[in-house]
Amino acid sequence: MLKVQTTQGRARRGSFETVHGAVQTPAFMNVATAGAIKGAVSALDLKELKCQVQLCNTYHLHLRPGDETVYQLGGLHRFTRWDGPILTDSGGFQVFSLAKLRNIREEGVTFSSHIDGHKIFMGPEESMQIQSHLASTIAMAFDECVENPAEYAYAKQSCARTTRWLHRCKAEMDRLNTLPGTINPYQMLWGINQGSTYEDLRIEHMKQIRELDLPGYAIGGLAVGESAQEMYRIIEAVEPEMPADKPRYLMGVGTPDNILESVRRGVDFFDCVMPTRNARHAHLFTWQGRRNLLNAKYALDDTPLDSECDCPVCRSFSRAYLHHLFKAGEMLAMRLAVMHNIYFYNTLMEKIRYSLEQGSFDTFYLENVEKLGQRI
Repeated sequence: MLKVQTTQGRARRGSFETVHGAVQTPAFMNVATAGAIKGAVSALDLKELKCQVQLCNTYHLHLRPGDETVYQLGGLHRFTRWDGPILTDSGGFQVFSLAKLRNIREEGVTFSSHIDGHKIFMGPEESMQIQSHLASTIAMAFDECVENPAEYAYAKQSCARTTRWLHRCKAEMDRLNTLPGTINPYQMLWGINQGSTYEDLRIEHMKQIRELDLPGYAIGGLAVGESAQEMYRIIEAVEPEMPADKPRYLMGVGTPDNILESVRRGVDFFDCVMPTRNARHAHLFTWQGRRNLLNAKYALDDTPLDSECDCPVCRSFSRAYLHHLFKAGEMLAMRLAVMHNIYFYNTLMEKIRYSLEQGSFDTFYLENVEKLGQRI
């Protein structure tokens, strides 16, 4: 249950208790796809970077090193040395992203591995079994994410299948949590709302899945091709149907301005590869806007990346030094840039929470929503 401490409009400041500690919301989950943040950042680094939740990828860990291996090594917490909450996605997004390598039917989905092409079958039960082996705090339901725009008839059919799959996920997780060998018998299942960009499908699907009284609910299938305004429209349509005492998670989103807009519409949890992916290409988020450190103007710039940031990188290194590291192809460039962007995102969430506590979120939103999205 999410304990909502204060609200401002639809925006909520809350706390969510898990077996691996409390999460202060709104929160950003840092993406450690294969059990590590891309850019040479370890679980131990994440503490200094204000991370609350680590997100790992079920599909990728199933392929390498294998969920059985992770299970034998004591689960993801012991394997990665991250002791806070971990959320694992279900593998369902790969149904979407590996469109040319898949075959969807009622039982589940047959994939071809992107590594060596071997066939993999994953359905609701298999997804829950893999996530139980990984022993994450929160396991996401196995769903189908359709492309946007999608045909109405197919989106409706897909929603119905996702609902049927959710019932199977819940039954299997309930079973797995009672087994004597289960590493985390308190693993939680969160459901996922689908329905493409059709408000009526989204609303009806949310009404159906909330009947299962799950510990949390996500809005999936957005940020996959539709405009930001369409995404906000769907959030506004779905949010009133989401249980007020459960976390609301917007999957795969997004930019700082996307986050501000979505918090304003009632979202509590976010994840996105953007801060780390952009960092590895020298694109840094700052309180003045976005910087591209490959620009020649930074070659002699001896100032910190961001004068308003107190992250380990900004405290110690200059724009000129990172510019040089990127130009020289040094691995340290990616590590330092990724560390900064993670710290920036987590500090953004910290400031959002503080502004909600102080009743000044609207002011914070207006001061930052355009500025944080602009290119310097």
